[in-house]
Amino acid sequence: MSATAIIQVTRAFRDRLTVALTKSGIAGTVFVGPLDDADASGAALILFLYRVVPNPSLRNREHIVANPSPSLPTVFRNSLPLDLYYLVTVGTVAAESEDRFLQALGFAMREIQNNPDLTGPDVEFQTVHLSLEPLTTEESSRIWALFPSANYRTSIAYLATPVWIDPEQPPLDAGLVVQDQLRAGVKSLEGV
Repeated sequence: MSATAIIQVTRAFRDRLTVALTKSGIAGTVFVGPLDDADASGAALILFLYRVVPNPSLRNREHIVANPSPSLPTVFRNSLPLDLYYLVTVGTVAAESEDRFLQALGFAMREIQNNPDLTGPDVEFQTVHLSLEPLTTEESSRIWALFPSANYRTSIAYLATPVWIDPEQPPLDAGLVVQDQLRAGVKSLEGV
């Protein structure tokens, strides 16, 4: 993926949550950003990227990308594999609509569980897996402490992995061997 991989995955995740809302018949939007942002008011769900870390198991591995044409895959040797941690929370709600927003959270969880991979052109034909991530009370408290003006709301965490940031240019491939020059020289000497 390119240097825009983080925003591409975030948008694809937002779109997946929007699909869940549409399927459930729940009106509302998915806001991407801080939990206390004024623009988040009225959103059914809020998606907040709270942690970005290198993927420890892929860190020193090559990133092999299949090419659309039937040719050899592109191999990146200096890519950065990332794990993205997202908080999904219900939007700011009035007491009478709290049930509706909790339903939205349930529908979103079901949609992601049934279709956990982000693929296609939105993520440059890579596969990014979404999985429910355990969130302890302490971790949740630390995240919400970043927003002292926001009241705590029901929240869940998701891990999106792997998200690759590849070098700008793939390494140059060596030229094809057309003729074995070493063997050609040996054969010409044999005739002497």
